[in-house]
Amino acid sequence: MLQRQSGILSASHRALSVGIVSVVLLIGFEATAVGTAMPVAARELHGVSLYAFAFSGYFTTSLFAMVLAGEWADRRGPLGPLTAGINGFAAGLLLSGTANSMWLFVFGRAVQGLGGGLVIVALYVVVSRAYPERLRPSIMAAFAASWVVPAVVGPLVSGTITEHLGWRWVFVGIPVLVALPLALALPAIRRTASGPAGTAVPAPPVDRRRIQLALCVSMGAGLLQYAAQDLRWLSLAPGIAGAALLVPAVRGLLPRGTYRASRGLPAVVLLRGTAAGSFIAAESFVPLMLVTQRGLSPALAGLSLAVGGATWTLGSYVQSRARVEPYRERLVFLGMVLVAVAIATTPSVLIPAVPVWVVGVAWGIGCFGMGTVMASSSVLLLKLSAPGEAGANSAALQISDGVSNVTLLAVGGAAFGALGGGAVGAHGAATTTGSHPAAFAAVFLPMAAVALAGTWVATRLQAAP
Repeated sequence: MLQRQSGILSASHRALSVGIVSVVLLIGFEATAVGTAMPVAARELHGVSLYAFAFSGYFTTSLFAMVLAGEWADRRGPLGPLTAGINGFAAGLLLSGTANSMWLFVFGRAVQGLGGGLVIVALYVVVSRAYPERLRPSIMAAFAASWVVPAVVGPLVSGTITEHLGWRWVFVGIPVLVALPLALALPAIRRTASGPAGTAVPAPPVDRRRIQLALCVSMGAGLLQYAAQDLRWLSLAPGIAGAALLVPAVRGLLPRGTYRASRGLPAVVLLRGTAAGSFIAAESFVPLMLVTQRGLSPALAGLSLAVGGATWTLGSYVQSRARVEPYRERLVFLGMVLVAVAIATTPSVLIPAVPVWVVGVAWGIGCFGMGTVMASSSVLLLKLSAPGEAGANSAALQISDGVSNVTLLAVGGAAFGALGGGAVGAHGAATTTGSHPAAFAAVFLPMAAVALAGTWVATRLQAAP
């Protein structure tokens, strides 16, 4: 893939490919590193009670920024939202890294979310404009691969920096590193992907209704997360309010027919949420299950998932090969089957006779399936999008991903807590060290059912004639 003269590292694409993949690499490192430094930051800032909001603040603002980026990129090109997003991301890191109170730290995380949401959608639009269709699977595979190194070494590097230099350096050090890839990518983006989409019809004005719906999605997601983290009757009120805001707003932002899995683009968007939500919600509970039910140390529990980074990359690589292009829909179906099997198999370690290594094998298989599904869904979305719709459709894909994550995590967390697992905060972190085995089964089995439903959605990815 990388050595082909006409590939993503050919002379015409080299600077752009290296630049945008490096940006994704640094964002991936930040995402994995922050989780390691966050507990120390919350303790030193005397804000453990606000710990979950440091995560949800990022997520809720990024949902709004994704829609804004789609509108902006379709009408003005991806250069504006990309540069604004990088600057916002860096500003948020600096705000959090220099914060002297937990509320200021949470505000910095919210600014980061705005920047991150702008960047991720803008990068999809760059890919749609700067790369021919035959190269898009390869650049998507490179995006997926750029998350592997952060997933493996990010927590270790972050932990070492936090221990020896302090948690603040995990935040303030990354903005400096972003400068080089940005300098590489911006000239190429200006040359190949700036300006409105190549169409004879002028782009319509900004859709203010979509911006308003995006605000409702962000507020609804935040209220839903808050309710799921506070298992009291009083939390029903913000939970109901969050759902009332979230559901109609999401319906207005996703392609018509998404909830019916209509053939083509709607099914692709629904598949992305089905796959990402079920897998991430289940993965959040794997280390906790191994620590509390099988007595593993946190390091060994995390190591059990390490093989998944390599197999995820392998799945992304397989889907990037030209010879599999005619069979892409079948490959996605197989990927969803593997994801469902992995999620359903993992809680078998609740039975003492089942060896712990079963989790590593199952999760490696599931990550291979996710590698094929996630990259292929991005390729299919760009293939099915008109030039002036790539931004809005990419935003819809990310919204489906994000809303599914928060919804299924909230549902899984509530079920986990109700069955004796303890309250669950951001990223599935439990507030208790002992949990009933049934609480884990109540998370994994429904998520396996959601992934199984995704196999049916995967049969509807081809557009109707």
